[in-house]
Amino acid sequence: MISKIFTNSLKRGISFKPVNKINTFNYNSLRRMSNSVSNFYDKKNLTYGHGIPSEIVFGRNETTMKQIPSILNGEKCAVLGYGPQGQGQALNLRDSGVEVCIGVRENGSSWKKAIEDGFIPGETLFPIEEAVEKGNIIMFLLSDAGQIDIYPQIRDKLDNKNKTLYFSHGFGVVYQDKTNIDVDNLKNTDVIMVAPKGSGKSVRTLYQNGGGINASYAVHRDDSGNAENKALAIGFGIGSPYIYETTFLKEVSSDLTGERSVLMGGIAGLFKAQYDVLREHGHSPSEAFNETVEEALQSLYPLINEKGMDYMFSNCSTTAQRGALDWSKRFEALNKPLIEEIYKSVITGKEAERTIDCNSSSDYREKLNEELDEVNNMEIWKVGKEIRKLRF
Repeated sequence: MISKIFTNSLKRGISFKPVNKINTFNYNSLRRMSNSVSNFYDKKNLTYGHGIPSEIVFGRNETTMKQIPSILNGEKCAVLGYGPQGQGQALNLRDSGVEVCIGVRENGSSWKKAIEDGFIPGETLFPIEEAVEKGNIIMFLLSDAGQIDIYPQIRDKLDNKNKTLYFSHGFGVVYQDKTNIDVDNLKNTDVIMVAPKGSGKSVRTLYQNGGGINASYAVHRDDSGNAENKALAIGFGIGSPYIYETTFLKEVSSDLTGERSVLMGGIAGLFKAQYDVLREHGHSPSEAFNETVEEALQSLYPLINEKGMDYMFSNCSTTAQRGALDWSKRFEALNKPLIEEIYKSVITGKEAERTIDCNSSSDYREKLNEELDEVNNMEIWKVGKEIRKLRF
């Protein structure tokens, strides 16, 4: 999330250009691994049939984890930020044999948390600017707001220093005309991304349990000729079993669209609309919640997660099946134009502008808390709090 830290960083009269008009990016350029190191991963061709384009996914093999330190040529990863992603990725890389140091505000809560995890001040734990000097691969895992605030302080330590700047989200790079994270102007600097498809907590927990969470990766700049090797090695090092190719722009546009529609905004709106209709027609609070949220989360969505939408349809009553199949087409027709509107708002930079403008306001935190309190005080979620207590 982006916070009021934008206030000092962004009130500079920055112009807002549509992303699809920025001509300094070559989003269609995707580089392939060199043959000399191709044996540290497996390439799998994902074929879907039915005229759907196939894809290449990179997977770990039995030698992958052993080779990661050598693929990185002994380079040290300096992880800036120790929130969920910073902590999860740093610990996984350390456990994968990679040399890691942490860069955070000295004596803050993240500093103390890093010490608890075994990082030693002056050896593997430093203030941010010092960590940048010590590291070769700078893993910029601060929040979007934190990146905007810190980047001017570390830029000179990156420029023309033969370092790699690593991201797990492309916001700062894609909207660099708004964020001033001007990676296109750096010299002798690789710019890469690995974006795990889950929370930092999941990244760490799955790794500890012998698994991992898949990720996408992208190379924005390859000044060294070895950027893609480093991206894949880090992706495997943080525990990803499979890694998909993308670009910074595609990662941001899909991520922001999903958050505003089916992942968060859209589903919140649908839940609220159905609950309100049922209550307005005399249904009890528990019945309205159970038929809107509880059955979805506890019964039906897990079926989709297990084997897909057709599996869910095949494992419900004939009445539910018939109605769902009929009405799904109406929902698709009604919602596709709205999602297209969201996508265009993302791709032109309007969503970034909205986010930055809101977060630049000195009273944003107060207003945000009011909005969150409004959600918390909605009847549907007050009822849900009590219904969840009845789960076994």
